[in-house]
Amino acid sequence: MNTSKWLLGAAGLTLLTSTVLSSCSGGSAPAQPDSSAAQPAPSASGGEAVKSGGDPVKLTMYSWRPEDKDGYQLLIEEFQKQNPDIQVEFKPFKSTEYNTILNNTLQSGTGVDILQLRPYDAATAIADAQYLTPLDGLKGLEQIQDSYLTAAKGSDGKVYGVPFMLNNAVIFYNKKMFEELGLKVPETYEQFMTLNETLKSKNIVPIAQSGKAAYLLSMTHAVIGASAYGGNGFVDAVLKGETNFKDPKFVESINRMKQLEPYFPKDFIAIEDKDAQAMFYSGQAAMYINGSHRLETFKANDLDFPVDFFSGFAASPGEKPNIVTWVDGSYAVAKSSKYQEQALKFMEFIASKTFGQMFSEKLTRVSPITGVEPAEPLLKQMAAISAEQSTPYLILTNFNRGAPSSKVTFEDSLQGMYLGKLTPEQVADALQASVDKWFKPAK
Repeated sequence: MNTSKWLLGAAGLTLLTSTVLSSCSGGSAPAQPDSSAAQPAPSASGGEAVKSGGDPVKLTMYSWRPEDKDGYQLLIEEFQKQNPDIQVEFKPFKSTEYNTILNNTLQSGTGVDILQLRPYDAATAIADAQYLTPLDGLKGLEQIQDSYLTAAKGSDGKVYGVPFMLNNAVIFYNKKMFEELGLKVPETYEQFMTLNETLKSKNIVPIAQSGKAAYLLSMTHAVIGASAYGGNGFVDAVLKGETNFKDPKFVESINRMKQLEPYFPKDFIAIEDKDAQAMFYSGQAAMYINGSHRLETFKANDLDFPVDFFSGFAASPGEKPNIVTWVDGSYAVAKSSKYQEQALKFMEFIASKTFGQMFSEKLTRVSPITGVEPAEPLLKQMAAISAEQSTPYLILTNFNRGAPSSKVTFEDSLQGMYLGKLTPEQVADALQASVDKWFKPAK
């Protein structure tokens, strides 16, 4: 089953399918834009020309989140109160179509001023192709941790995007069901497996997992597997080249994914995420693994039971588990924009606490801006845990290069495992073989 073109909708994760992404693979030189894109002519702009009589400049802002349109309208209105001479048009596209539209627009040098960037390697690819304006020194960037800014840096080390959203992958559960059945939140993986068996014995699907979109499998692995491979200790070791993905501890993390198969829905590899959500909402399933962005979805569906979460598993009872955390997107300025000054002013707004607080409250997200506290109780808990006990979504944050990317190779291989074609060891072998084609350990 080939999933190399599958995209992450609400979470914002994806693999670019243009020549821009191929610049990340195998150490090959970046695909260069044409001269008009790299050094745009005066007419190359995503905004409208300033009209006689002092009409406002209009900036066009691309996004892969149509569902956020109402929230962004409020944010834009706040910006325009202080900047009446700048209008911003929020122009979202379907997540599955966004990358193609964005790449075509950037290559043409017209159509967009401000754009949402997929994080990490996808952002680096676009920056390296010289489509973006460097943002180093932008007012407000000092309020964002450098570890978050890494998600929007080019290979030259410059910052090309303002991170606007953090995501956490967690295990959501039906709190009412747990209380009625006298179930306790597991602290360790072993306790989790006992919990799953108890739920299954009561004819309840333990985990509403979807497998049709393979990125959901790597997200689940990030939550389930971290305690098996050792969390940040393994992350540091693999990035330094001291170990690799054939490490028995990482193989065990994949084996845990296989062990969970009896507790997923029947034929889960063929069901959509929306169907998995429906199972959770209806009470057919007790738990659902996904990102913190799903809190907004839960609210929109007006569930008749309270939802709670746990972040993963500790090595031993009484210890605190890590929470998987990553930057899920940033905003950048197109180098082809005719209105650099105005676009940068809007970027300063995105980097401000005013934007961060409004964004968190209106769209139920965690902002990366220091000092912004979410109003939503569960989101607030996730942000607090993340500040003390976070671990990265490793396959996304550090191993999303190659053609196909190592992330996609891993996800496809997990699907192959569930289809009976691969063993956990073979999944690890496939991932490492992909990584070996491009990865160079940190010196």
